[in-house]
Amino acid sequence: MKLVSFMVRGKPGIGVLNGKQISNITEAGFSSSMRSFLEAGPDTWHQALAKYEQGQVPLLDYDAVTLLSPVPNPSKVVAIGLNYKDHAKEQGATLPAAPLIFAKFPSSVIGPFDDITWDPALTNEVDYEVELGVVIGKKARRVSEADALDYVFGYTVINDISARNLQFGDKQWVRGKSLDTFCPVGPAIVTSDEIPDPQKLAVRCLVNDNVMQTSNTEQMVFGVRELVSYCSQAFTLEPGDLIATGTPGGVGVFRKPPFFLKDGDVVVTEVEHVGRIRNVVRL
Repeated sequence: MKLVSFMVRGKPGIGVLNGKQISNITEAGFSSSMRSFLEAGPDTWHQALAKYEQGQVPLLDYDAVTLLSPVPNPSKVVAIGLNYKDHAKEQGATLPAAPLIFAKFPSSVIGPFDDITWDPALTNEVDYEVELGVVIGKKARRVSEADALDYVFGYTVINDISARNLQFGDKQWVRGKSLDTFCPVGPAIVTSDEIPDPQKLAVRCLVNDNVMQTSNTEQMVFGVRELVSYCSQAFTLEPGDLIATGTPGGVGVFRKPPFFLKDGDVVVTEVEHVGRIRNVVRL
C-alpha cells in the first residue's frame, strides 16, 4: 500500500495512492496528519485499511491534489553518513566501524515535487544525494536487530541535499544539510509488507536526465535492521521519524571537476519499488 499526504481545496489530508486516484482516508474519519495517524497505532491502521478495501473511502483524482512530503512534520530526520562502500571510496575515507549519525532539521523537509532553493550569498556548492528513506511506525527504544524491521512502517525516497562549503567548513554537518528545502521526500510511504527486503533495491539520481548516481541498497555498509537498532540504543525513534540511510558514490563534490547544482537544474531521485521524486532548482 502507498500512503500519501496532500493538500486539496486548501485542506490537508492523507490517503492511499492507487494509480491516478487517491482514497481520502481523512474523509473516512481518520486524521489529516500522517504523523498523528502513525501515532494512533496498528488498530487505527487496520481500521483504515478495512474501510479502504471495502470501498468506503471517498476518491480523489491524483491531479486534483498537491502532494506533500508523506510525513510533513517528522519529529526528527536522522541521517547516516558514509554508508555506501563506493561513496567512502570516492572520497578516500575508511569505512566506518559504526553508523555515522547526523541530523537534518525537520524544517528542511519539502514535498516530492517542490522546488529546491537557497541563498546564493550563503552557498554555491549544493549537491544531490539519493537515499532510501525509512519511516518509523512505532516507538523504538533499545530494539534488537532481529526485531528492528517490526518498527518500520514503510519506505520512501529522500534527497539529502547538501551545501558542501558549509558542511566541510563548519567541521560538522547539521547546518550544511539543514537549509530550508534541503530534504525533498516522497512521493509516498510504501508499506513494509511490499518491501520484504530493503537491501535489494536499486537507487538512482539524475540531473537534467544525466545519470549521476546508480547503485543498490545491498551496497550499504549498515543495513536498515542495523540502523534502526543502533539508533534506538541512543535515542527514542518516534512514529513518523525519518531515517535517511546514506547515499552511494557519484555525488557532485567528488567529481573531477566538481559538479554543483544551479538554477534551473532538474533533479530526479529514484528508489526501486518505492518511487520517484522530481525537484527543480529555483534561485
